[in-house]
Amino acid sequence: MTKKEWYKQLFEHLEASKFRSSFHLKQKDIDYINEKDLDVIRQHAQDFIAKRETPAYIPNDGKQTPTKGHPVFIAQHATATCCRECIRKWHKMQPGRELSQVQQDYLVDVIMTWIEKELARAKEN
Repeated sequence: MTKKEWYKQLFEHLEASKFRSSFHLKQKDIDYINEKDLDVIRQHAQDFIAKRETPAYIPNDGKQTPTKGHPVFIAQHATATCCRECIRKWHKMQPGRELSQVQQDYLVDVIMTWIEKELARAKEN
């Protein structure tokens, strides 16, 4: 399966989930992204994934990602990259092992793909 095919399938499943599809960027999130620039948002996503999701053991797993306060947090819940259990279920990465750089880059790319889709959706409305 190519990356394009995997992402198509992943985003179709996320959109079919009542919970995952309930997350959308608000205007204040869009304004923040536009003010900061997508490269800065990507850096924030990299930092959040590295600090909150990468360790093999996360004492507060399932509660480490707020549901508001930053566009990346919203994206993490929408893309099931918010905790190791969701990452296991949706992205097939087993907990109990530190995430590799390749795995971290993939999760950040999924987050940024969702954010870009949300920005495009906002422009259409």
